[in-house]
Amino acid sequence: MRNESQGKVTSGYAPLGDLKMYYEIHGQGGMPLVLIHGGGSTIPVTFGFTLELFASDRQVIAVEMPAHGRTRDIGEPTSFKQDADYVAALLKWLGIPKADVFGFSNGGHTTIEIGIRHPGVVNKLVIASAFYRRDGAFAGFWDGFENATLDMMPPELKAAYLQTDPDPERLQVMFDRDTARMREFKDWTDEEMGSIKAKTLVFSAQHDVNTLEHALRMSKVIPGAELVIVPGTHGSYLGESFLGDNAGGGRMPEITVALVKEFLDK
Repeated sequence: MRNESQGKVTSGYAPLGDLKMYYEIHGQGGMPLVLIHGGGSTIPVTFGFTLELFASDRQVIAVEMPAHGRTRDIGEPTSFKQDADYVAALLKWLGIPKADVFGFSNGGHTTIEIGIRHPGVVNKLVIASAFYRRDGAFAGFWDGFENATLDMMPPELKAAYLQTDPDPERLQVMFDRDTARMREFKDWTDEEMGSIKAKTLVFSAQHDVNTLEHALRMSKVIPGAELVIVPGTHGSYLGESFLGDNAGGGRMPEITVALVKEFLDK
């Protein structure tokens, strides 16, 4: 299942029990890097401006999580633990014994669980724009999840999502799964975070969903973790495709990839 030539893209669906998990493999060489998108997103929404930059000198495995994009919902609630198990199962199915993992936003929460639950498959972790406690989010973040409706989703994000999966019914299912998961969000304890053995980079924007104080705290509670804070807002440093006129983020995606690669290559 490995990519054999630079520039070639391999894609498919991994049979993981009842789930058929969509994945793409870009690039070749080096320690494989897994990219996990944010909630309400897909591979091109989160990583459309960074994936090929990451894959310029290493193998990259980009995934779409249950009920997102081309990975269909299988009729069960989603959780970060479950998603972590699916990523570990995908790596086993692909025959990849160990990989670096970069998770953005909800993908960062899945990355935390991978570090805790599956230390054997992890080389290094990058936890981007995430928090491990409810009080780590900005004031007012949790307001509205109880009565969230699809019309509250940014129209640019909906439009970007529908470019990958044009079925509005599946968009609704994804939205319902993600909002339910966030309503039920439970803190990780400092002890759980302290059990992460992989070398970890905590990555955040200056004006993100997590507070700067919390990003700093996370970098201290994970043994030996490093911290990077960049200018911008949630997703802007990746140039997320739903950001309208700001999509692409200028040079920030290039800068972000360079910073992440510097950490991964140490």
